Amino acid sequence: MKNAKYIILIILITILFNCQQSEKTKNNSVSIPFANLNGTKVSYFMYQIQGLNERSSIDSLADTNYDMLIVEPGFNFKEEPYDVVYLVNKLKRKSNGEKRIVLAYIDIGQAEDYRDYWQDNWVAPTTEQRGSPDFLITTDPDGWSGNYPVAYWDKRWQNIWLADDGLIRKIADYGFDGVYLDWVEAYDDEKIRAYAATQTVNTENEMMKFIENIKSMGKTVSSDFLIIAQNAPYLIDANPNYYTSIIDAIAMEDTWFYGEGDADWNSPKAGDLKGGERHSDDYSTENRIAQNKKYLTYKIPVFTVDYCISVDNATFVYRESRKNGFVPLVTRVALSEITKTPPF
Repeated sequence: MKNAKYIILIILITILFNCQQSEKTKNNSVSIPFANLNGTKVSYFMYQIQGLNERSSIDSLADTNYDMLIVEPGFNFKEEPYDVVYLVNKLKRKSNGEKRIVLAYIDIGQAEDYRDYWQDNWVAPTTEQRGSPDFLITTDPDGWSGNYPVAYWDKRWQNIWLADDGLIRKIADYGFDGVYLDWVEAYDDEKIRAYAATQTVNTENEMMKFIENIKSMGKTVSSDFLIIAQNAPYLIDANPNYYTSIIDAIAMEDTWFYGEGDADWNSPKAGDLKGGERHSDDYSTENRIAQNKKYLTYKIPVFTVDYCISVDNATFVYRESRKNGFVPLVTRVALSEITKTPPF
């Protein structure tokens, strides 16, 4: 009898310990933040801007349950333009039938020589000399070929996007829910700033005005046209109330890990890189996180995009990003496939 009581006591202690451990694990778990965009709750998203010229690739994206997709619209490629009507119609709903957000990726701070707006008589700039037209300022500092930072305040450049038959109107007409703006950081590029100084141009103000005009043009088609700005985390400091009134969210690349420009999907340089100039001074991981949190205080959702090959690194990023209240994605810098890393 004494032994039986002893066994029961051990069992009770074990159950109590396990319950305490379960509660501790539960309390230490990281909640899943989300962004509310036009009534859609976004906790998981995917970002693909290459390889969508095949319907099978579009179908693969469609067969997921990501709440938001950021995709290359591709209708203005010089070669192999995407079937944008098929793309938008196919991606508008998740595989479970629920509505999702579909955003068009656009580069507003760089001219790309593979777009149909690039004229035959245009001359690409070099690191030492502006191109022609003269709003083509320099080469891409991250090594992306065919991409050239521009004087984005130039009316000739803005007209490509904002004219009545410009790219923003076309994107909205195709049915995208909004745009995902790359190279907002053009305002802080050293050579862009140097050129702007010769014209007494305030680069921060001109970038924000450009973004506001993009939003206004999109709203001529859809009243809830969305704007997500990628990178340029310090732009908010120029005029917080104004900037947060013209964007719906931001997305920050490389907070923890980055990949090398032009690296393909299977390259060992496609992710897992950290340190060096990319993560120094204002752009250290700690400073990036602190700057991102400024947006949260203005109720602007923060998405993070990091580039990893290692599943361990990816798992680390998902945990750390969520701990800070951000909505994360880990993929590879080529952005040409659906990532095999978590969260699914």
